Amino acid sequence: MQEILFEYDLKPTTWAYVSALMMIGIYFKFRRFWSVRNLDLVALIAFTPGLLLLYHGLTDGGDWIRMGYVWLFAVGGFFLVRLLLDPVMVRRPLLEPNLSASGLTFTGLTLLVFLMANVITSPKDRVEFELAKVESPASPSPGYALFHTFFEFSNPPAPTKQSTSSTAPGELSQPELHREALIRSATTRTVAILAHLAVVAGMVWIGYRHFDNIHTGVAAATLYLLTFYTSQLTSLVDHVVPAALLVWAIAAYRRPMIAGVLIGLAGGLIYYPLFLLPLWCGFYWRRGLARFIIGAALSLSVLVASLAFASPDTAAFMAQLKLMIGWRNPQGAELSGFWQYYDRAYRIPVLAAFVALCGSLAVWPAQKNLGTLLSCSAAVMLAAQFWHANQGGLFMAWYLPLLILTIFRPNLEDRVAMSAVLPLWRRKA
Repeated sequence: MQEILFEYDLKPTTWAYVSALMMIGIYFKFRRFWSVRNLDLVALIAFTPGLLLLYHGLTDGGDWIRMGYVWLFAVGGFFLVRLLLDPVMVRRPLLEPNLSASGLTFTGLTLLVFLMANVITSPKDRVEFELAKVESPASPSPGYALFHTFFEFSNPPAPTKQSTSSTAPGELSQPELHREALIRSATTRTVAILAHLAVVAGMVWIGYRHFDNIHTGVAAATLYLLTFYTSQLTSLVDHVVPAALLVWAIAAYRRPMIAGVLIGLAGGLIYYPLFLLPLWCGFYWRRGLARFIIGAALSLSVLVASLAFASPDTAAFMAQLKLMIGWRNPQGAELSGFWQYYDRAYRIPVLAAFVALCGSLAVWPAQKNLGTLLSCSAAVMLAAQFWHANQGGLFMAWYLPLLILTIFRPNLEDRVAMSAVLPLWRRKA
């Protein structure tokens, strides 16, 4: 950022204080001190110390990393209970931000510009660059292999004065490697920027189209941009791209085919959204189920076909296909993050409880509406963090926009599939 603004320097700890004060000043309801909104806001701010513990642990060493993951799991556990109880919260009073609509829009646009500038300039004192120093586990994360390989975040190495004549046949020279790294880095940053724009636009659209209040959508998007996590882990594509797909799946819930394509694409890229299928199938059970399944199957088929096209042989294709659908032994996975400090045997009952939760959401609650779909989708993606083998707890973008939308949503009991989902064929009057 110093390349754009002269002597601009904002350390992570400084931004943690600034963002927390701004969140309280804009969203805290001082006249309703004991409201659920205030509790949610304080809990959102409570994620920040866990991320700071990780940051200082990776830079200074010590036992801070383990404490950071424990902190994130504790706050995540609170929000998991909060999200599962959200469907029974019928009274949803409209609590508008303390800032006017025009002031909130200006604040959100300004934050968006600064965050996108951070993606372009990539200051090396942000948390994500310290996380990039962590040694990658021997076993890759489940999901679409080409997605994880291409968008693996790294700064391009500086070119060296190496003669191209010393390069072996079939190998790229040092300038060519540098050029390829530059292209990959530029593509990664571009995709990250577009994905963040999609998340913000989707949240605003949901507020306008489904909450019937664009001010609420702008408030939710601005709060997403204000969180410490969003400001510090902005360039990680495997965080924000699935978030954009999930947000727009909610935005397109009235069209099951499009929602199925987006959920299937997100599940194919990072695997974990596949556990949303029971919940979404339960929502579309009375109308739109076939279209939703066809859409999800279509996007997954396209990803599988691309793997077959890019794989050199059958063995490589089967290995990448198993990775895409998460077909691996939970006990054999190389662990990083929270579970590297504790016995991996305790991860198995957590995984079993997660699978039971996802299965139960197909039938509970019996009458699902848009509010249920929103809160339970966030709950599933949050619960996945507790058994995630690779830095579980850090992939907050998978559920953070849905969580914030749940906090701001009005009563949506009338948005059920039978009345909200568009029919396949419109009957003529």
